[in-house]
Amino acid sequence: MYLIPASKERDLFRKIEIGVERVLFYDREPKARIPCLMALRIRVMTIFSRRNLQRPLSRLAVLLLTLVCLCQAAVAEELLQIRIEKGLESALPIAIVPFDWVADVEAPQNVSAIVAADLKSSGRFEPLPAGDLPSRPAKFSDVNFKDWRLLGMDNLLIGEIQQISPERFSVEFRLIDIYQQKQITGFRIPTSLNGLRQTAHHISDIVYEAILKTKGAFATRIAYVTVDKRRTSDNELQQTYYLQVADSDGYNARTILKSKEPLLSPAWSPSGERIAYVSFEDKNSAIFVQNIRTGERKKVVSGAGINSSPAFSPDGTRLSVTRSKQGNPDIYVVDIESGRQTRLTTHSAIDTEASWMPNGNDIVFTSDRGGGPQIYQINAAGGKPKRLTFGMGSYNAKASIAPNGRHVAVVNGGENGYRIAVLDLANDSFDILTDNRLDESPSFAPNGAMIIYATMGRRGTELAAVSIDGRVKQRLGVQRGEIREPAWGPLKQ
Repeated sequence: MYLIPASKERDLFRKIEIGVERVLFYDREPKARIPCLMALRIRVMTIFSRRNLQRPLSRLAVLLLTLVCLCQAAVAEELLQIRIEKGLESALPIAIVPFDWVADVEAPQNVSAIVAADLKSSGRFEPLPAGDLPSRPAKFSDVNFKDWRLLGMDNLLIGEIQQISPERFSVEFRLIDIYQQKQITGFRIPTSLNGLRQTAHHISDIVYEAILKTKGAFATRIAYVTVDKRRTSDNELQQTYYLQVADSDGYNARTILKSKEPLLSPAWSPSGERIAYVSFEDKNSAIFVQNIRTGERKKVVSGAGINSSPAFSPDGTRLSVTRSKQGNPDIYVVDIESGRQTRLTTHSAIDTEASWMPNGNDIVFTSDRGGGPQIYQINAAGGKPKRLTFGMGSYNAKASIAPNGRHVAVVNGGENGYRIAVLDLANDSFDILTDNRLDESPSFAPNGAMIIYATMGRRGTELAAVSIDGRVKQRLGVQRGEIREPAWGPLKQ
């Protein structure tokens, strides 16, 4: 356990108390928001990397946790709103005709409108407004190619939805090349009434891949943490934490776990069936793995000290975690089934925030062993770490690995604030993708095309997304309040 000398305790606690006061001020004054999370990250790393500690840090841990919780205060909402801030000037024109509805019941979802919204949200397509459609064909033989060429449309999507039984429906669609006057792709997808929205996302993925030759990620989910903050009749602040999962467009949000204690760091399993997260329900951090469908969960890592930053291995059998059970935060690999733990790092610095390379053989993590937080890589079986971030400034943390293993998204800090950057491991180049003052928690989409992250908005913390080339930018804000800790789920298997 770390200890701290009595002569320095008062000064150290006063610094932390000032941080708490700043967060409280941030809570009261929306116009004076403070980059408290990154300041806290730096402060924690500074404190824990001291070498002359002589008194227990239990009170300090509680105070730091209080600061984290205050920084994460948010209001739980059910719907994320996607706002395109920047799209491609060369977005591809596409016409999406409302699908014919052949059924005895009223359509609960507008499938074609969902597809249009998906493609537009990518920033790479510009759907023709429904009011400007010259006709509404449902079959290939009904298409007047001349009309669509005059409107400058490259592609046309048509379809029909038929009820085949009281509970079952069939969605048939065709993607057509206007200039070559031929079908590019088309499918008949069986679904249910409740499954129409997910079917629409699936169609969006097919269209996206057929045209751009890159897998779509519309039929995926995101996980995030919200906090419902209320004051009681005697003005006491009460906070309830929610771990939530929603479709990639923000719909169908549902709560996976509700707690009076903080919930942090959600991480998806490769199958998308489970989520790992950190909970403080036992008054100390512990790592759980929970089945999303059944709610069944298992405590995988617990005990004294820090237990944080879980990440699934590509085969879903192991977690990389941060533990300080031997006094210093280090990277461990935990077998989920047996609970067996292997310590990977033994340096006296802070080692944290590990992520797996897609090959399953290597792990990248944040460490301040070089004097400031930077990204390092180590073999999953152990060995000597090597530094990955050079020439990118004094602060690089919280790595997220692209599915191709080539690109690494990080939080890059400097005089201008904390922004999302991407490192290209193939040529050791990097690009800063965002231009806000406080961006954090990057998470790659499973197709590698977009990165979701948390940022400060006009009304508090919001989720945002940026393309890997920085040309497309989105904001995914709730109607009110704040959300944090985004994690983009895997592609459907």
